Amino acid sequence: MTARDRRRAAWRPTTLIATWFGTGFLPVAPGSWGSLAALPFAWGLEWLGGQALLLAAALAAFAVGWWAAGAYAARTGDDDPGAVVIDEVAGQWLALAFVPASAWSYALGLVLFRIADIAKPWPASLAERRLAGGLGVMADDMVAGAYAGLALLVVGRLI
Repeated sequence: MTARDRRRAAWRPTTLIATWFGTGFLPVAPGSWGSLAALPFAWGLEWLGGQALLLAAALAAFAVGWWAAGAYAARTGDDDPGAVVIDEVAGQWLALAFVPASAWSYALGLVLFRIADIAKPWPASLAERRLAGGLGVMADDMVAGAYAGLALLVVGRLI
């Protein structure tokens, strides 16, 4: 693929969505960059429509991400390309939908989601191993988001 073809491919809708507008191309730890890039959007969504809108956005990102990640993975020939971070966006939004927006809840939510995403507690590990295509890319992060959201909710109740 020529440099010109790569530049054109970067502007495909599936690439823009799968890489969260290029965030996945940042060097070192693209998943963490994707999670971090999800935060201002989450804040805006929650400001506009509360936790319900953020939850709906997480589910919409999951559905669109399933399609975009699958198309991007097929085009690159990689089952789970590192540049795909829409899964982190959807999972991060799901985690944050469990609690009202605040600086501390978003900071803690980021940390808890990254821990759950990296550790992949069951059934996230099962989803990662057994599911293929875009669903396989997305599902483990949604499970991690649910775990992180529940942990965030528990911590929030204790404080």
